[in-house]
Amino acid sequence: MELRQLRTFEAVVRHRTVTDAAVALDLAPSSVSQQIRTLEKALGVALFVRGPKGMELTPAGERLRRWARSLLDQANRATREFRGERRLLRLGALETLASYYVPRVFARFAERRPDIDLEIHTERARDGLFADVIEGRLEAALLFDSGDDVGGLGFPAPAEPLAFIDLDPVPLALVSAPSHPFAGRAALTPDDLADERLLVNVPECSFWMAGDKILGPGPKRIRVGGVPVMRAWAEHGLGITLLPQFAVADSLRSGALVQLDLPLPALSLRLVWREDQESVPGMRDILYAAARP
Repeated sequence: MELRQLRTFEAVVRHRTVTDAAVALDLAPSSVSQQIRTLEKALGVALFVRGPKGMELTPAGERLRRWARSLLDQANRATREFRGERRLLRLGALETLASYYVPRVFARFAERRPDIDLEIHTERARDGLFADVIEGRLEAALLFDSGDDVGGLGFPAPAEPLAFIDLDPVPLALVSAPSHPFAGRAALTPDDLADERLLVNVPECSFWMAGDKILGPGPKRIRVGGVPVMRAWAEHGLGITLLPQFAVADSLRSGALVQLDLPLPALSLRLVWREDQESVPGMRDILYAAARP
């Protein structure tokens, strides 16, 4: 069993087809197929079966996936050590968090462990973050959630359990243009919003899910795009929108938006990681840096 075979195995797992894995690795598809056959022969098991969505892992392939990431991580760390390179930890974050929360964590970590580089990967999709953490491409990831378990906000929890810590509350704001009829009204309830246009992104969005939990099905969902688009449409009086306060703070200060008087629970800024990654050098410092006020 060779490291290059494990890298090829991981590429097929990630891309689901031999052709796409070959493109990613800059190899011929025949070379990818040969490496997988050689790996299967060395282990004495079948690693893949062809399914309707491409190459699917057998039970043996699922077991090897965990071993492959662990072995490749150790090889990478050994290479960096012998080359005298600084250690590297990879932290993922949703794009919405990148400009506001990530710099705080980065600064805390740099102060505590200047000998380790922290690499930030931003991702639009929560599922992409989970996959990267589970498969070892990231040591930890920042996202929005709520409740006592991963997925309490309303999204499906990943198949492999993840450890987590809640770092900060993330206050929400239901906002509208100053001209909206509810702009000066006190003590709103979700029932008052039953016929309102609620500007949203996609059902997988954290703020869509928060709206489902807080406002219920009443408001009419109008899909417009990401946070900047939802904010802009609300400023133009095209509906109301539910966003984190940090994303609308400038608009509230300038008077382009007003916050409607509806009590809202906060989301949690949650850091998730694989429990077996806590032994990685510097990992505990990420947890410390992220959680320190």
